Amino acid sequence: MNERNDSAISRAIVESYHQKLLRSLEGDVVIVGAGPAGLTAASHLATAGRKVTIVEKRLAPGGGVWGGGMGMNEVVVQQEATPILEAAGIRYNRRSDGLCIVDAAELACALSLQAIRAGAVFLNLMTFEDLCVHDGRVTGVVVNRTNISGVLPVDPIVLQAETVIDATGHEAVAVERLRARALLSPHLKSAGSGEGPLNATSGEKFVVERVTEVFSGLWVTGMAVAAALGGPRMGPIFGGMLLSGMRVARLILETK
Repeated sequence: MNERNDSAISRAIVESYHQKLLRSLEGDVVIVGAGPAGLTAASHLATAGRKVTIVEKRLAPGGGVWGGGMGMNEVVVQQEATPILEAAGIRYNRRSDGLCIVDAAELACALSLQAIRAGAVFLNLMTFEDLCVHDGRVTGVVVNRTNISGVLPVDPIVLQAETVIDATGHEAVAVERLRARALLSPHLKSAGSGEGPLNATSGEKFVVERVTEVFSGLWVTGMAVAAALGGPRMGPIFGGMLLSGMRVARLILETK
C-alpha cells in the first residue's frame, strides 16, 4: 500500500463535505429527522426530482427503527406497507396473523441507502434550532452542530428551502417551536402537544390520514403527526411511519 500524506486524507474529507454542505444551503425540501417516515419521504421526493436535504441530530439515520420493541431489533410492519419494503429491496417474513417481520438493521440501512441513491443529501450530527419565517411562510431551518447547540455560544446557519418537513417523531420540534411562539392556527393550538395513550390500530391510521401542512411551508409526517395533533401513539409497529412518509411526499408533489 502506498504511503499517504496525512493532510491529504483530511483535505479529501473537508473538501468533499463542504461541497455537499454548500449544495444543501438552498433546496426544495429540508426534512428534519431521518427516521423511517423522513427517509421514505426523502426517497420519493428526490426520485421525483426535488432537491432534498435530510438533517439528523444523531450519528446514524433510522430513528427508532434500530431498537424494534424494548431493544429487540425486529420490526413489525403491516401488510399494507409491504410495497414500500419491496421497492427498497427489504426482505420480510409474513406471519400467519397478517403481520410482517423485518430485521431492524436491514430496514434502517435500506431506507437510508434508497434515499441517498435517489439523490437526497444526508447531514448527520446536525440539529434543528429554529425555523425561518418570512411573510407568514416557513422558508428554511436554522441548524447547528449537535455537540455545539445549547452547549457553546456558537451561532447556527440556515438551510433555505421552499418546504420543510417535521419528521422528528415524538418531539415534533419544528411544530413545537411555532406553537411556543403562538404562530399556529387556532385549531392546531387547541389540539395541544404530545400523544395520547397507546392504540396501535388508531395510531397507525392517524399518522397516515392526518398528514398535513400545519403552517405555510411546514408539513408533519410520522410520529410528529401524533405529537403535534394529539393522536394516539402506536408502539413498536412501523408500517404507518412508511405510509406516512410516502403520503407527505405525494401531497407536497401535488401542491408544487
